Order: sequence, then C-alpha cells, then structure tokens
Amino acid sequence: MLIAHYSHRLTADYDLDILRKRAETNAARWAAMPELYFKGFLLRQAGRHGAIANAYSALYLWRHDAAFRDFLVHNRYKTVTDTFGRADIDVRVALDARKGRARDARYAVVDNAPISMDTALGGLWADEIALNREVAEGDGIVAAAVGVDTRTWTLTRVRLATEAPPNPPATAVIYQVLQLARPLLETLPSSRQE
Repeated sequence: MLIAHYSHRLTADYDLDILRKRAETNAARWAAMPELYFKGFLLRQAGRHGAIANAYSALYLWRHDAAFRDFLVHNRYKTVTDTFGRADIDVRVALDARKGRARDARYAVVDNAPISMDTALGGLWADEIALNREVAEGDGIVAAAVGVDTRTWTLTRVRLATEAPPNPPATAVIYQVLQLARPLLETLPSSRQE
C-alpha cells in the first residue's frame, strides 16, 4: 500500500466555495476508482486549526504501487495541474492501514514525525503498527494509516475522523474533509483483524 499526499497553497482571496463544488463533483468520479482505498479532498482554511493560509489538498491510500503509477500515467493528475500547477507528491510506504467504526470523516490529521538516527527500526515498526490498530479502534475514527518515507526517515500517521483532535502533536496538520471517495475503504481490515 502507498499513502500519497499533496497540497496547494491558495491566495487569501481564493473563493473556497469553488473548492467545495470541485470536491463534490470530483468525489463521485473517484468513488469507483480501482485499487484505491480512499481519496480525501481536503481544505486548510486560514484561522482554523492553526492554519495561517488557505490550502487545497488531496490524500490517497492506494492498494498497490501500480495503481499510483496508473494515476500518473493515465493523466488523472492532469486536472489538478491544469488548475493549480504541479505540487510535490509525498509518497509513503504504508506499514499498516485500518478502517475504524465511524462512517463520516470530517477531519484528516496528517502527522509527519521525524525518526531519530538512534531509533531501533524493528521495534519502531512494531510499535507504530500496534499504535495504528489502537487508534483505529477509537471513537470517531473512519480510517487510520501509518507510513514511512525512507529517504527522509519520516513517519506519517494519518487519521480520518469525525472530530478534530483536541490536543494534536506539534508535528500534525489538521484538514477539513470536503469529500471522501471511499471505493475500497470497507475492504481494509478492522483493528481487530491481523
């Protein structure tokens, strides 16, 4: 599995209703996307949840790397580049992904935490997988995933939830979920499954 995420900073006067309509229109198109667990259409709004500027973002959990490849090769990213330009796409190898018990994601929390040079990686992976399963079991969680970027040695913890966390880590960014396309989300294991 792969976690992919990109973001576009917007001008202060950008009409956010355009994004809301865009997300609503495009979510239906993504609802049947093969090999995609979910795509979140996300918004950071200046003055909310620590945001100092508006930003439009997309968050994906792909079933296979070939599906992400197809996303690029078959020009599915073109609609984004035509409107907002080409953003860096952060791609993480997913260590674990689980569905939660909640249904309607209103918030996405993306926590990018650096891995210390002295961290024992084997123990870290086991701890992060166990933590992800515990998080997925929590109230209000739609899905939880954890991934790693082995170029920068950064952990990425993703939570789709009904509520924003009251005390997020300093490394976390909170997004509003405008729409969530969930073609294969229900096929993810629950936290109780191995």
